[in-house]
Amino acid sequence: MLADAADPAQKAWFAADKVPLLVALAVVVAAVLGSIALARTGRPIRIRRLAGLDAVEEAVGRATEMGRPILFVPGIQDMDNIMTVAGVTILGHVAKVAAEYDAEIEVPTSRSIVMTAARDTVQAAYLAAGRPDSYNPDRIYYVTDDQFAYVAATSGMMARKKPAACFYFGCFFAESLILAENGNAVGAIQVAGTAETAQLPFFVAACDYTLIGEEFFAASAYLSGEPDQVGTLLGQDVVKAIVWFVGLAAAALGTVAALQGPDGALQPFVSAMRAAMGGGA
Repeated sequence: MLADAADPAQKAWFAADKVPLLVALAVVVAAVLGSIALARTGRPIRIRRLAGLDAVEEAVGRATEMGRPILFVPGIQDMDNIMTVAGVTILGHVAKVAAEYDAEIEVPTSRSIVMTAARDTVQAAYLAAGRPDSYNPDRIYYVTDDQFAYVAATSGMMARKKPAACFYFGCFFAESLILAENGNAVGAIQVAGTAETAQLPFFVAACDYTLIGEEFFAASAYLSGEPDQVGTLLGQDVVKAIVWFVGLAAAALGTVAALQGPDGALQPFVSAMRAAMGGGA
């Protein structure tokens, strides 16, 4: 025990080899917080329009013309999941368009708290569209917490009511393909979005439009317009740009050092850079 106490490694409170990680963390935090502060000042920040959002009005218009309902599935997780929050945000936009077109929207949920949040969101959307009397809370209902019982009930509803437009935005697992295939079977226009990479291939194959990964969260920020969400999105893009620049610069320096040979002037710098990035000297 005395040997352990005398070991300098046991007394060290600052790991010098972790300095690059500390610098990277500081850059990420500064970029995100700075972007949020910029967004809060009211300065306009442009976000690229996504094709999946342009399809919303087309899908809702088709449902209105056909006299068939719209189905919106906000995933199967609770409100503590960020994908569910993003899905409910997009639900507000879809509900507003549905209210303007006087279309019926159906929102089955697998969590009671999600049901409450979805009801408040849809009610606010109908109020913003100037049609508060058309809001029907009974169209937004709780089914069950069980994964496959929920998808069975939702699939049965799809077979009976044959929605003309289906939206799947949230966190999905094995039920993604079941829902998408049932929507495809009834001839619905389908728009999906999730950050679950394992489920994206099923949505891409069975849906007309799919928001992939970060596009899903970008759509949420675009529609909500909240400074914190928009600023966070901008901060992430700034960090990506920095990573791309650093990667290109490192590749260029490494190439020049390799051409100069082991005795080149850049070799010590490249060796230090490799060591800082966790590689061998």
